[in-house]
Amino acid sequence: MLNTLLQFILRILSKKIIKKYKPDVIGITGSVGKTSSKEAIAIVLSTRFNVRKTPKNYNNEIGLPLTIIGINKSPGKSIIGWLKVFFKALRLICIRSKKYPEILVLEMGADKPGDIEYLVDIASCKVGVWTSVAHAHTEAFKTLKKIILEKRNIISHLSHDSFAVLNFDNNYVMENVAKTKAEVLTFGFKEGSDLQASEINILKDKETGLPTGLNFKVFHKGHCVPVFLPDMIAEHLISSALVGLTVGNIFGVNLVEGATALTDYRPLAGHMCLLKGIKNTLLIDDTYNSSPEAAKSALSTLSKIEIQEKGERYAVLGDMLELGTETENAHRELGFKVAELGIDFLITVGEASKFIALSALEAGFDEHRIAKFSDSVSAGRFLQDKIKQGDIMLVKGSQGGRMERIVKEVMAEPEKAKELLVRQGSEWEK
Repeated sequence: MLNTLLQFILRILSKKIIKKYKPDVIGITGSVGKTSSKEAIAIVLSTRFNVRKTPKNYNNEIGLPLTIIGINKSPGKSIIGWLKVFFKALRLICIRSKKYPEILVLEMGADKPGDIEYLVDIASCKVGVWTSVAHAHTEAFKTLKKIILEKRNIISHLSHDSFAVLNFDNNYVMENVAKTKAEVLTFGFKEGSDLQASEINILKDKETGLPTGLNFKVFHKGHCVPVFLPDMIAEHLISSALVGLTVGNIFGVNLVEGATALTDYRPLAGHMCLLKGIKNTLLIDDTYNSSPEAAKSALSTLSKIEIQEKGERYAVLGDMLELGTETENAHRELGFKVAELGIDFLITVGEASKFIALSALEAGFDEHRIAKFSDSVSAGRFLQDKIKQGDIMLVKGSQGGRMERIVKEVMAEPEKAKELLVRQGSEWEK
């Protein structure tokens, strides 16, 4: 009851703020890639505009209004804290602030039917970005078709003078082009997209041989611009960079300016971050969350990174949650992928992830190179003893598995955990 009342008040206040200041709203949704795309858009647009972006993962009925009001930390259960939020909102409504952002970059999540419709009603978009459709939150939506219908609201509510930015590589997204009145702009790796990425390379340091970033070329209307993304290794993050360049172009930031701005673009904590591990090993920290498509992409990246002689590739995979009836199949597919890519050692964490191990075995994976654990702490201790110099480890799983605890166990500088890892605040420690 109280939560419903809180949502109602926040909705009214944030809609009044939007009506008063009329910022250009960029809404982003998709099964994967929302947060990374949000960061890329904000970096590109900040070269010319006063921009505010969604903090953390504030992409729901509470978080989105807080972003509009300008609150970076939810008051939680503090009544005084919420009164301060309401006071700040009322002050913005009653007294015009010259510092209010020109552009709001808002991540819009869909955990259940009706979420996107609710959010775009609060903040109608000038630009609607749809990054992908894949099996995620299928426990709440039951079917992929229902996921598509919900996420489609990000473009179906747009007017004739708006823009729909769509992933050309995702067939589910592109099947909905006719469902928007907006001008459609596409991005992707396939030929035919408005902004196309090609000639992708993982760069490495000449002395250490370690990856240093990605470079690629962007083709647009007969023009070609080189882009370098320092510290990035995951090719799927290129899609987010393309989103940033596409949206930048809408607002008058040309590709050269956008590419220059993206040299400041870095992976967020837990998003395919390269970290030094103990015993001169290398970690790929992808522990923020997990879904079937994102996990397959992460494994593909792991398989492409060159390793030292006698070094081995470890896939440390936790449960992918909220998949409902797709749970077993999704985890089984991941096991087949592990075997297909020639990963050297598989570690699973959680009940559902046992299906990863099972299908890997069925595909011919050596049973002596599989270890299964019920919790991340035990898996981290095992990994700490097992690895040797030159090994590289991918650690990935859904939030509920707390896979970042494994990373903390084997990272070379655990004293920097609060700076480098996800979920290190006091609320998570409890």
